[in-house]
Amino acid sequence: MSLDEGSATEGRLLATVRGPQDVKRMSAEELDQLAAEIRDFLVAKVSRTGGHLGPNLGVVELTLAMHRVFDSPKDRFLFDTGHQAYVHKIVTGRQEGFDQLRQRGGLSGYPSQAESEHDLIENSHASTALSYADGLAKAFALRGEARNVVALVGDGALTGGMCWEALNNIAGARNPLVIVVNDNGRSYAPTIGGFADHLSTLRLNPGYEKVLDLVKESLGSTPLVGKPMYEVLHAVKKGIKDAVAPQTMFEDLGLKYVGPIDGHDIAAVESALRRAKGYGGPVIVHAVTRKGYGYRPAEEDEADCLHGPGSAFDVETGKLLAAPSVKWTHVFADELVAIADERPDVVGITAAMAEPTGIASLARKYPERVYDVGIAEQHAATSAAGLALGGLHPVVAVYATFLNRAFDQVLLDVAMHKLPVTFVLDRAGITGPDGPSHYGIWDMAVFGAVPGLRIAAPRDAATLREELREAVAVDDGPTIVRFPTGSVAADLPALRRVGPVDVLAESPRKDVLLVAVGAFAQLGVEVASRVAEQGYGVTVVDPRWVRPVADELVTLAAEHRLVVTVEDGVRTGGVGDAVAKALRDADVQMPLRDLGVPAQWHPHGTRAQILADLRLTAQDVARDITGWVSGLDESMDPVTVPASGGNGARGRNARR
Repeated sequence: MSLDEGSATEGRLLATVRGPQDVKRMSAEELDQLAAEIRDFLVAKVSRTGGHLGPNLGVVELTLAMHRVFDSPKDRFLFDTGHQAYVHKIVTGRQEGFDQLRQRGGLSGYPSQAESEHDLIENSHASTALSYADGLAKAFALRGEARNVVALVGDGALTGGMCWEALNNIAGARNPLVIVVNDNGRSYAPTIGGFADHLSTLRLNPGYEKVLDLVKESLGSTPLVGKPMYEVLHAVKKGIKDAVAPQTMFEDLGLKYVGPIDGHDIAAVESALRRAKGYGGPVIVHAVTRKGYGYRPAEEDEADCLHGPGSAFDVETGKLLAAPSVKWTHVFADELVAIADERPDVVGITAAMAEPTGIASLARKYPERVYDVGIAEQHAATSAAGLALGGLHPVVAVYATFLNRAFDQVLLDVAMHKLPVTFVLDRAGITGPDGPSHYGIWDMAVFGAVPGLRIAAPRDAATLREELREAVAVDDGPTIVRFPTGSVAADLPALRRVGPVDVLAESPRKDVLLVAVGAFAQLGVEVASRVAEQGYGVTVVDPRWVRPVADELVTLAAEHRLVVTVEDGVRTGGVGDAVAKALRDADVQMPLRDLGVPAQWHPHGTRAQILADLRLTAQDVARDITGWVSGLDESMDPVTVPASGGNGARGRNARR
């Protein structure tokens, strides 16, 4: 049964599921019906809120089988990545929360310890679950706890190096650990039939290994023919296994392997998981699934099987309901293609995110000049270094949060060699519904420490195009161009340019220099207008290139009474810190207040909600600036001026 076939189950069985024990009691027929009801439920709920649909439609049967074989939360489930945990949330009693999925006060789009005892890790950075699982299994073994560890890993995650580092250690430790590989890439067809099932059972029988050892020992003691005969027999055994299941590389690593099995056959998955559970060592269960299974619009979506519609969509067609708008990603993609038309040395790299980052546009026109390295950001950075050493200019496009994983490579493999590599960071700043692990708030602080690295933060479509071109023109070191998610605001032309700095608003009175970074430029202009109503003058500048701090910005600062920076990144080590240091180095005695995101874990919600919580709105910033500059009139020592209008949510610094 499926939604696409018009099933009229009305959620009868789903309404009875309040925990895993309810799934354990169901018959085979009831499980099939429950799977159909869950798919109907997922489509209905995600169509209203947006979220990760395709991956969860593909793991319904896998998740049901896992909860029937294992006992969560005693047995620990780890999801890589966590965006395929919606069915797990449904089974563990969180159905009601889906009305506010990824919304303020509602369910997280990933596992969350705060939501349920059944959730252990908030895992939204791929290729990490196996390392968690390795450590967890070792901990249970050392503590003498008879508990199972089960990791559900997408086949895409296996493109990440951490997975293979973990598999090497898992094989060496030999602790009980079940790894379910959710293979929705259709690399292999499921092996179906009684013989394959029997062979899988045989491989996991401890007696099977004892017999092999006995044969090896006996034949090894036979002169001349013993060892060669054993090698022939072993080769025959391996050949049979290769013919049935061509994934012997796992067993070569020392991991038992079962599969491929049909991941949409609950009985087959359950049978495999029970044998894996009883083996007593690490086992790979390879399940082949279809992303978006059971929902025709997802199955027919060639791009990504409706992987993650970001907002509400029509249930019948799968099309987004919101009117299309110009996105930051679209602007970058179009300009990159235009640059590539002019410069044959420009190539693109992405880490399994060609469509979301816009690199796919370049790949469609110049497929030979684009490299998708899989979920391997570290490799992407160093491979880009190699391309640059070979005379090319690589443009590496990833989400801002994911470049954090490649800091060492950017620092030592790229920057130390002064290589011309441009990193384009999509989804920079507070991104909203995907939560703290996806917020791109660290890049300006983390990568600001890299010598010779230049960082640009465009404010609109025009400056994104301009600064991307400036970045790829740099030939003596790396560059970063960062921009937020969503729709691009209207272009905000500069009144004038001072060196690389754009002046966006100014007043005859030079009370405050407001340094508005990137997408906060529009906010800065509104703040200046509000503060002007109180009789103070604000000059608003967009530094465009926030690292290094331009000398012209220091000169402008010296002409004012107070400097205020506002940025969509963490304050610690951010642009405000960099400007303060530049003022000190130039011996400019100027009070400075830096506004930004506290280095904390901020919950999911809309970008507007979170910025309001952080008091990074035009109204809040204008009120604070008015209080600070009025305090300057009352005291000759601005360092001791209290931060009026503040509640401490952001924290503020007064500097000289």
